[in-house]
Amino acid sequence: MLKGKSITLRPVLDTDLDQLYSIHIDIDNRGDFFPRGLLSQPAFQKQFQETGFWSKDEGMLVIVSPDDTLLGHIEFFKTVNYLNEYELSYQVYAPEHRGKGVATEAVQLLVRYVFENKQVNRIRLVIHPDNAASRRLAEKCGFQHEGTAREAWYHKGKHQDVEIYAVLHDDVITS
Repeated sequence: MLKGKSITLRPVLDTDLDQLYSIHIDIDNRGDFFPRGLLSQPAFQKQFQETGFWSKDEGMLVIVSPDDTLLGHIEFFKTVNYLNEYELSYQVYAPEHRGKGVATEAVQLLVRYVFENKQVNRIRLVIHPDNAASRRLAEKCGFQHEGTAREAWYHKGKHQDVEIYAVLHDDVITS
């Protein structure tokens, strides 16, 4: 577990699966900027049974409150094999928990964990230009804006631009 000031990141437990799958299939609750892909329930459960949503180059941790209420999740994954980087993805589930620093603290905790435990030099965030909250989060967490990937993301029936932000190992971990 990774403990922060107001949240904890922990692995997914068997007891989380029903609630997580209900959240996963509620695509309307994902907001305007979270990918809308779906897994079938058997595929979702199979992935958990095989890996626990954790392997060498990808993983998911749930974000929980001090009383173990499920607030969201955060993931890391390899972008492409020839780049020495991971990408993060995060979601805070309930609107009443958004805008309170939950995702910012989760990103800070996972960035530090990844850089301390994996031989990776950079972590990136891919953010829709209209997602002001995620752009603020990136800046608070020390990510630098690197540019725009034009029409790189197909979402809600059209190709859309995304902004690339990244933080380097030495930006976070000092010798």
